[in-house]
Amino acid sequence: MNMDTTLLSTKEFRLFQKLVQHEAGIFLSDQKRALLVGRLAPRMRALEVASFGAYFDRVSADREELVRMIDSICTNETHFFREPRQFAFLEQQVLPAWRDRPSKRIRVWSAGCSTGEEPYSIAMSLAWHLPNWSIEIVASDLSTKVLSRAAAGIWPIDRAEQIPAHYRRAFMLRGRAAQDAKMAARPEIASLIRFERINLSHASYPISGPFDLIFCRNVLIYFDAPSKRQVVDRLLDRLDPQGFLFLGHSESLHFHDRVRSAGPTVYALKEQA
Repeated sequence: MNMDTTLLSTKEFRLFQKLVQHEAGIFLSDQKRALLVGRLAPRMRALEVASFGAYFDRVSADREELVRMIDSICTNETHFFREPRQFAFLEQQVLPAWRDRPSKRIRVWSAGCSTGEEPYSIAMSLAWHLPNWSIEIVASDLSTKVLSRAAAGIWPIDRAEQIPAHYRRAFMLRGRAAQDAKMAARPEIASLIRFERINLSHASYPISGPFDLIFCRNVLIYFDAPSKRQVVDRLLDRLDPQGFLFLGHSESLHFHDRVRSAGPTVYALKEQA
């Protein structure tokens, strides 16, 4: 099939730009035009769709294809124990202060969990520092593709070096024979995590709080200012009054009057007067 997938008109780009922002909350600036072409072209070839206009009509009429398109646009860069200063804050300040809580249970939301490295890192940290506690971790993402990989709990063995040795020995299994180049989370860690597809740009979320910890790292950077404010408010509505919200190192809530800084891009709710 002869198809020039580089021909994305300004009008067509605006249509995709508006659709992606409406459906996913992701704002594609004009500088992302080439990225959009690169992400959509393989799927268009697979479907033998000859133009971006025709593909736009397809995703507008086919919800399943729309989800596939959003999957292709999402960037899913992650690794185990990302933002080590935040894990140090969690393990050295937050968890020791919580050990004497009457209720030995903790709820966590990893919002934007990608291929699972973040929620599994959290699970390892909590299981190590809070043994015998009831631990519930909800891990969500917009992309069905990465959620499937995350739920499998299997990664290339070269990712093992990202995990501190004591956690790796306690919570990971190395594959054997044909699986020698892979590692998997032990069942007792995997059982702590529940995976959900959640679109943070939607007005309602299919989960309720309160959560003691919410991780929403390197996600807000994809939203414009009004959408960012709305998402943060929904997250804070689900945060326990004594809980903490973790953002990416390049993100900030300096604009928000409901929170105070508690650690390295970690925020807590202000006390109500």
